[in-house]
Amino acid sequence: MPILKLDAEALFYSLDGPADAPVLVLSNSLGTTMAMWDGQAEALRQRYRVLRYDTRGHGGSPASAAPCTLQTLGQDVLHLLDALKIEKFHFCGISMGGLTGLWLALHAGDRLQKLVVADSAARIGTADGWRARAQLVQDSGMDAVADGAAGRWFTPAFIERAPDQVGRYVTALRACSPAGYAACCLALADADLRGELAAIKAPALLIAGRHDPVTTPADARFMQNAIAGAQYAELDASHLSNIEASADFNKVLLQFLA
Repeated sequence: MPILKLDAEALFYSLDGPADAPVLVLSNSLGTTMAMWDGQAEALRQRYRVLRYDTRGHGGSPASAAPCTLQTLGQDVLHLLDALKIEKFHFCGISMGGLTGLWLALHAGDRLQKLVVADSAARIGTADGWRARAQLVQDSGMDAVADGAAGRWFTPAFIERAPDQVGRYVTALRACSPAGYAACCLALADADLRGELAAIKAPALLIAGRHDPVTTPADARFMQNAIAGAQYAELDASHLSNIEASADFNKVLLQFLA
């Protein structure tokens, strides 16, 4: 998979599917990589040109010394699309990736065709909480957050049913760059789009995990009520619903994009 150089930055990405098919960008959550979308890419690549990338500081995309904001994360997507000569696109992001999608809907609405925001919110957590987490990983490393990740990401039933799959994502979190993870935590600390949602014009789908303790169904309903015409789907899953309820996630995603 190629790495795109963006001035002083770089993004690791994958582009699969027919060259003339509509483009669908998939954006990962904090502490994961593009591999979290394996279950979707397989189902989508026959109908869509699927563009996945590792958010800066995650996976194959190196951390940057420059400060990171939500605008930075959104502009990374636009720079990647520009470099690949892609003008119009659909976007599906989960958690941090969902917030990135909201920013794109507000600042690149002329290019965005349809938006899917999964397991996310217009304001995730609190500024103090994110700053404390950033400091924690900078001081103590990734084990400090990885030890409790499974319980935040998945229901107990899924953890029992798919321990190897859960283990792979926790292992990937342990391998995440502390600097890259902390930078994205600080971006989330300042990210609050609650007052801007009404300006979003793209057709939107909000997906929530029924058991998500991080970004709740109420967060998704808040976004649905603020975005004109937005649709809502609730899945029997926790925070990473595209993994825990992969088949149902793919079904609602494909129905919405059709």
